[in-house]
Amino acid sequence: MRAYSLNDVHATRKRRDSWWTVFLVDPVACRLTLFVANRTSVTPNGLTRLSLALGMGSAACFALGQLVAGAALFYVSFMVDCMDGKIARLKGTGTAFGLWLDYVGDRIRVVCCAGGLAFGQYTATGDLAYILLGAGVAVLDLFRYVNAPQMKRVREVVRENRAERQAERQAERQAGSHPVEPRPPRSARRPTLRRRADRFLARHRVRSHLISGIEFHAAVFVVAPLIGVVALLPVVAVAGGLLLLNEVFLIHRMWLFARAVPSAPRPESMQRVAV
Repeated sequence: MRAYSLNDVHATRKRRDSWWTVFLVDPVACRLTLFVANRTSVTPNGLTRLSLALGMGSAACFALGQLVAGAALFYVSFMVDCMDGKIARLKGTGTAFGLWLDYVGDRIRVVCCAGGLAFGQYTATGDLAYILLGAGVAVLDLFRYVNAPQMKRVREVVRENRAERQAERQAERQAGSHPVEPRPPRSARRPTLRRRADRFLARHRVRSHLISGIEFHAAVFVVAPLIGVVALLPVVAVAGGLLLLNEVFLIHRMWLFARAVPSAPRPESMQRVAV
């Protein structure tokens, strides 16, 4: 069996990830991945199942009103969930079924933990606000995961249309129909503050959108429960609002990206997107 190094494990990390994962999960997850890879024969799917089991334990703790225990188990569950992908990339043992299992397992964990949190606090207080809290968390999470692949498909269709139009223009230029227009010189101005910030984040492997599903889950199932019952409703409301704003921003960017390409007869791939 090959002996892997910590550098080998670091090479399996995503090029850019959430700040929560980069700073608060990966430093521990990478070392545990190294131990698992060198000392055990645990498979990525085995780690995914363990992550789901820990997530169910977290949901049970939340349902019983044990917020700190639930938060700790959720954190460990997410850390193990990060390890399965690293093991798959490190050993080349990833499978298509493993991708499905990881995706579905994440959704089950979030929905069950949201339900457990809502049930536990409603049982203790009788406040319907906690039922709305659980429903809101589940709906936001499901919307995000349903919306993301659809936006990706739209971008792919737009890129295909753009490539086709560029090919048509290139053919017209070669045929002499249209003279080649000189491109305007690139601006020599200094990078904007936004570009500087993005480059700084890229050096640290952090994604430019600082609130995503991972930070949302961390706020709802780790940070708020550790602070206490008093923090549940306000923290979830703020985190949910920020996540929704981020989704609206991403949809707006997708709209601008699609708008840049002139309208054309809808290809079959776009018809599938619209179904």
